[in-house]
Amino acid sequence: MNVPAASSKARISAVVAAQSDDGSYDDILRELAFDRLIRRGLKSLRGRRFTTDEIRHRVKTWHA
Repeated sequence: MNVPAASSKARISAVVAAQSDDGSYDDILRELAFDRLIRRGLKSLRGRRFTTDEIRHRVKTWHA
């Protein structure tokens, strides 16, 4: 199912709205950066598939 991506302004507004009222400026910026990194990562994985063994191998290399 192809869902149209929200505009950048709408996505930023959603991330900011999800923050607590006492969140700092830095907290909000950190959440925006995190959201962006996750979206970039997911976009780069589109169409790629990994076996369980491949995932296990990759995770093991993170701890090296």
